[in-house]
Amino acid sequence: MDITIHYAFLPHTDADAALAFYRDALGFEVRGDVGYEGMRWITVGPEGQPETSIVLHPPAVDPGITDQERQTVLELIAKGSYAALTLATDDLDGLFEKLQATGADVLQEPTDQPYGVRDCAFRDPAGNLIRINEKA
Repeated sequence: MDITIHYAFLPHTDADAALAFYRDALGFEVRGDVGYEGMRWITVGPEGQPETSIVLHPPAVDPGITDQERQTVLELIAKGSYAALTLATDDLDGLFEKLQATGADVLQEPTDQPYGVRDCAFRDPAGNLIRINEKA
């Protein structure tokens, strides 16, 4: 049995800022950009990996949640406590410098972790935690 990760979902609170981070800063290709009733769902992914995508979606659009629940979701996103994604690269220092130069929100510079991973961390424009591991 062959199982792969096809889509991962991360909320965005500003579609243009999300594009600037994922497309322009990280270099992901845009695979879809769909609008509906003033909202946008943007599908991005790394070049050469068409089988793996991230869907950047408007948060808390489910009609079954209350306004108070919607506000709670937005507060959790802003704190970086709602969603996270871990990426990996062969050149952690180079990618860190590139992202830092774009003004991305740095949470942690490249660090050798006691559990054996070298990584760094950012927040995307919505507040989602983005960790980047160096490939071994």
